[in-house]
Amino acid sequence: MKIALINGSPKVKDSASKTLLEELHAHLSPKAECIELEFHATTLSPDEQTLLLQADAWIFAFPLYVDGIPAHLLSCLVGLEQFLATKGKQNTIGNDQNVTKSGQNTIRVYGIANCGFYEGIQAEYALEILQNWSRRAGLTWGGGIGVGGGGGLSQMPKTAGHGPWAPIIRTFTALSETILQAGTTDNQYISVAFPRFLYKIAAQSGWRQSIRRNGGKARDLGNKPK
Repeated sequence: MKIALINGSPKVKDSASKTLLEELHAHLSPKAECIELEFHATTLSPDEQTLLLQADAWIFAFPLYVDGIPAHLLSCLVGLEQFLATKGKQNTIGNDQNVTKSGQNTIRVYGIANCGFYEGIQAEYALEILQNWSRRAGLTWGGGIGVGGGGGLSQMPKTAGHGPWAPIIRTFTALSETILQAGTTDNQYISVAFPRFLYKIAAQSGWRQSIRRNGGKARDLGNKPK
């Protein structure tokens, strides 16, 4: 089985999406061949599009942007939809093992949406956007996970069975089995195992440190654009 792990974050480095994909990769390997792709621009190259068609499953990981998906990722999805429609009209298989002679795709799509909010349910609409796109593009929706507390993942220790990452690791263990069995699952929403009030304090501290590094003051955080 070949699986495409797609980082849909606009960040080139240090993104929560990449951190989550690394964890999922550890669950999938060595039972499957994983292809790692980075979607940071608004378009995909022909080589990237062709490579995607060779995978049995696509797993998109991306951050929540205004209750939706990032604009550059949406642009990539529009381009992919057009590409898939073109492949279907050609009515050929070629080297694309997941395109049938009738042009039907057997690729399954999964989504992992992380958000800075503590509650993973905030990613519900973003996953629905990806789910609706999958159906429109003629692909099979395999299920998605909304992860709350994404803003602190890189600072939280990974320990199986307990600790802040425990709910994510448990959920990824089940998701990896679903993916490997070519199955589907309902969308799920989880949060880090970390007290909400402490997460809020840490987030506020992070914003204050960031604005000071950029020459501002903490009180400027409450300013509204003119």
